[in-house]
Amino acid sequence: MIGFETHVDALDALKTKGRYRVLVPRMGKDFASNDYLGLANSEDLNKAAIAALERGVALGAGASRLLRGNDPEHEALEKEAATFFGTQKALFFGGGFVANAAIFSTLPRNGDLIVYDELIHASAHDGMRLGRAQAVAFEHNNVTHAETVINEWRAKGGTGRIWLAFETVYSMEGDIAPIRDIVALAQAHDAVLVADEAHATGVLGVQGRGLLYAYEGQADIITLHTCGKALGVSGALVCGATSLIDTLINRARGFIFSTAPSPLTAALVRAALNTLQQIPSPSDALAKRVAHAHREAVQKCGLATLQTQIIPVIIGDDKQTMVVASRMQAHGFDVRGIRPPSVPRGTARLRISITLNASPTEISDMFSVLAEELENVPNV
Repeated sequence: MIGFETHVDALDALKTKGRYRVLVPRMGKDFASNDYLGLANSEDLNKAAIAALERGVALGAGASRLLRGNDPEHEALEKEAATFFGTQKALFFGGGFVANAAIFSTLPRNGDLIVYDELIHASAHDGMRLGRAQAVAFEHNNVTHAETVINEWRAKGGTGRIWLAFETVYSMEGDIAPIRDIVALAQAHDAVLVADEAHATGVLGVQGRGLLYAYEGQADIITLHTCGKALGVSGALVCGATSLIDTLINRARGFIFSTAPSPLTAALVRAALNTLQQIPSPSDALAKRVAHAHREAVQKCGLATLQTQIIPVIIGDDKQTMVVASRMQAHGFDVRGIRPPSVPRGTARLRISITLNASPTEISDMFSVLAEELENVPNV
């Protein structure tokens, strides 16, 4: 029998470091998910699912989009999403990871330079590894350093196109990119902006259209809007110029060689986008919930510089972080610990997510318990 001793040894090393991962079921009140608007199990989407099935929407696509998998629901979603996000065209992928990987592996060409924020998502890193363009990181949210990287590359003879990549809201830091300065930098260097709006979609911008909405429609902007976070479903929408979207259709291997997303999923994303346009917008309700959470976090836990619905509580040590997370779960609050490689070494943290799944009272109670647990971080 073939042995896997090296894999076992590697897993044991993760256990020693406190980085071994296991699948843990949902428990207690939600302070961990990205279901920011509480849509994942909402009446709106449940009704939309029933209505879609009644009108004959299929559960499966049966093939890739380029074979027989292209469904009217896919096309309707892409048309509506392009209008909603203010772009020329949109393309629906099965998930944010494959969509991001497709962007970076397909669109930047040999001789180009991708200048990316050092905290950009893992999917972008994987896409860059698969692509042919050179890629250089800049310090997190440091636009001056990004410009230095560009100027140094040009000085060394770089003549290709610049692709400036960042997230509008960072999933582990909860901070917002300096959008205006990044846009100005892109314009100064005739660069293409690649903005991951995953944690802004549905939450920030006009009716949840994201933080790049004011600049959308320009040929030099590509945005990624995931559908499995605030929109409550799954999949992802890449929005941009028609020529870039058509390039993805023709060249992105993750699109060409994948079975198309479920038409039912596309129908539900359409319903979620419709929900965002209701008055009052669900994002308005979330904003009030987040403001309440920020006050509680500051007053009870001494946290500072909070910007969004994502609140990081940095503990540092991997094992201590997981013990505190376990204790919070035992109190009935589903708070999860985040360790390297998801975050830099020495910055293990609790990632507290504020959603409409938790009431203001439950938020207050959670921070009261968290304050007590932070005063008694165990030695492990």
